[in-house]
Amino acid sequence: MKLTKRALMTGAALAVGLAATGVAAQDDVTKVGFVYVGPVGDGGWTYEHDQARQKVEEHFGDKVETVYVESVPEGPDSERVMTQMALDGADLIFTTSFGYMDPTINVAKKFPDVKFEHATGYKTADNVSVYSARFYEGRAVQGTIAGHMTESNVIGYIGSYPIPEVIRGINAAYIHAKKVNPDVEFKIVWAFTWIDPAKEADAAKVLIEQGADVILQHTDSTAPLAAAQEAGGIIGFGQASDMAEYKPSPRVSSIIDNWAPYYIDRVQAVMDGTWESKNTWDGIAPGMVEIGEITDAVPEEVKAEALALKESIASGEYHPFTGPLKKQDGSDWLAEGETADDGTLAGMNFYVEGIQGEIPQ
Repeated sequence: MKLTKRALMTGAALAVGLAATGVAAQDDVTKVGFVYVGPVGDGGWTYEHDQARQKVEEHFGDKVETVYVESVPEGPDSERVMTQMALDGADLIFTTSFGYMDPTINVAKKFPDVKFEHATGYKTADNVSVYSARFYEGRAVQGTIAGHMTESNVIGYIGSYPIPEVIRGINAAYIHAKKVNPDVEFKIVWAFTWIDPAKEADAAKVLIEQGADVILQHTDSTAPLAAAQEAGGIIGFGQASDMAEYKPSPRVSSIIDNWAPYYIDRVQAVMDGTWESKNTWDGIAPGMVEIGEITDAVPEEVKAEALALKESIASGEYHPFTGPLKKQDGSDWLAEGETADDGTLAGMNFYVEGIQGEIPQ
């Protein structure tokens, strides 16, 4: 069920009224709310979260009721939406963007009996869990394909915000592109938005004008792929969702965020009374990060190499951040065979050696 903000306000008023008169709704339905940063039709990040919400409904049937509000700006407005969901009787609320972190913590303090799940953040509380995916594992696979397929040796990367999640992705893609093509160069444009198709398209066009013939993105819409298609001769990758409408090219593969198993598990925990605050960070092996079909636009030997890398990451045989690696300033980071620890990755605020430009502050 989609709730508009007005409907949520009405529900909040009703809930307050019921509480004031000592009347409470008694049923066995678990109410689950979702707060989305983009529209459910973005074809990327929010689309996949909403696909997972629908799978929650399919799995639990009439034992669950879900509601969502889309295109909620990060900041004070998100806090208001979460508050209204809680007042309206939500037992569990998923807040699905990094900028919802502090608002989630603030609202959770006011509603200690409501469980909250925040995506991609790091602040927890007794009734707040955090969860994210190891997107950088998928970036390693994309970087391998990109490094092989670029003819100009210029790969463009559209960054959303300069937070550790995005910086990890840039570094992972660069490391693996460089491994297969020592001549590769990355050009990075920061869009400072999660979803804004016009800005995303402009960023892609700027990168193409600068010589990039491969575009990677950490923004949510299909606009960069549309720009690549319009330009011709450019390849790209689906971000967060398969973006299959652009197959077989410019979209030659994708990272698909599979949230459904996690969402179903956490709803079940609320139903069972076993929910506890925890920090989940899963990747390719558990299936939270999926690699979309590598199309026939990619040479067979490159496809085989990319899939072999995927399997070695999934098995634990290989870590995408394995030394020797230096930081951008030339200082040593990881020795030969050493792998990055999760603490460093979670707070990553530096480029690896070879990437040009500065991370915006």
